[in-house]
Amino acid sequence: MSLIADEKLIYRSPCPQDLYCYSPWLAKGFDNRLMLSFDLAGPGLSNEPGSKSDHGDFGSNQCRIYVSDDRGESWRQTGSLPMLHARVFKAGNAMYLLGHSGRLIISKSTDNGETWSDPSILEDEHLWHQAPCSIDYRHGKVYLTMEHQPLKNGWQGGDPVLMSAEVEKDLTQPENWTYSNKLEFKKVAALNWPNAFGFTPECWLESNVVRIYDEEHELYDPEDKTVMILSRVHSNQNNYAAMLQGKENEDGSLTLDTVKAPNGSPWIYLPFPGGHMKFHIEWDEPSQRYWLITSQSEYNLGERNGIGALNSRRRLALYFSTDLFNWSFAGMIGIGPCPTGSRHYASLLVDGDDMLVLSRSGDEKAKNAHDTNMLTLHRIRNFRTLVY
Repeated sequence: MSLIADEKLIYRSPCPQDLYCYSPWLAKGFDNRLMLSFDLAGPGLSNEPGSKSDHGDFGSNQCRIYVSDDRGESWRQTGSLPMLHARVFKAGNAMYLLGHSGRLIISKSTDNGETWSDPSILEDEHLWHQAPCSIDYRHGKVYLTMEHQPLKNGWQGGDPVLMSAEVEKDLTQPENWTYSNKLEFKKVAALNWPNAFGFTPECWLESNVVRIYDEEHELYDPEDKTVMILSRVHSNQNNYAAMLQGKENEDGSLTLDTVKAPNGSPWIYLPFPGGHMKFHIEWDEPSQRYWLITSQSEYNLGERNGIGALNSRRRLALYFSTDLFNWSFAGMIGIGPCPTGSRHYASLLVDGDDMLVLSRSGDEKAKNAHDTNMLTLHRIRNFRTLVY
């Protein structure tokens, strides 16, 4: 199969069996600067210089920030912070890095990513979780989700919380953020599916925030106060996602709830390409399309490699849609060279006529398909010509 993107190595672990790459994210800075962030974890992290989080994968993580001033041809590191699951984003005249170390924390840069403040605590009453997923800007505010981790010991996904803040305010100050209620999977969604389908959802996690702009769409909000939350569903079947709805109330508060079907029942699960793995959606105004990067299912029963045949992470694909429900395959971004050669957990960024994709990647030296040893950058040139 022909690939629609080229591939450039950004980072390679010096000890692939002990130091792993996680949480890739791309962002635009000021003056045409590109930025990326990712975190490292594993037993080998103790050998790396710089501060580490006191909570995370294998006990701790370290988030690194790179910048590029030549459209991604070359990169240099400018930051190293003790957090994980972080995203760089622009707000007002500053850049921010929002992530967690169990506690929800944020760092600020006032010099376009050259230097970063020590992390400030935004909330420390919950155990936080997320992956770098889509952010929405509207009404002079930024909207995104983080998640409360249900279990303090062990992993069972993340219950989403919608957050917003005015972009001109100092986002390192806790009082400048507004939080919705959280939606607990076990109370809301665990049993909301007919067992006759053989679909057994276990949890949801890694939620994206997107908005519907089509006035003819049945979920369009004419007041423009609603966002859609689309999340990965961990289950015994591939290609399903969960859908929730966030609303901004007249007093500025946020409410997160299920979407209601015509009969009034919760409408949660959607057939969705790659919904069983972390995915990333972005709206592109020039093409009037949503663009999705996700893991394409690959049913190869002989290549489990500790992950499972239904959770292949080797094939990174691009899709587009006009309505968030019906997706068309646009092409294959990358295919790993072996079972450990993942191309997954990726983030996308529109860069003029091109699309950039940053992937958590591996090769034959990676420990496994999950704990990968590389970060690769893929450029899809003139990506809008892929629409048909």
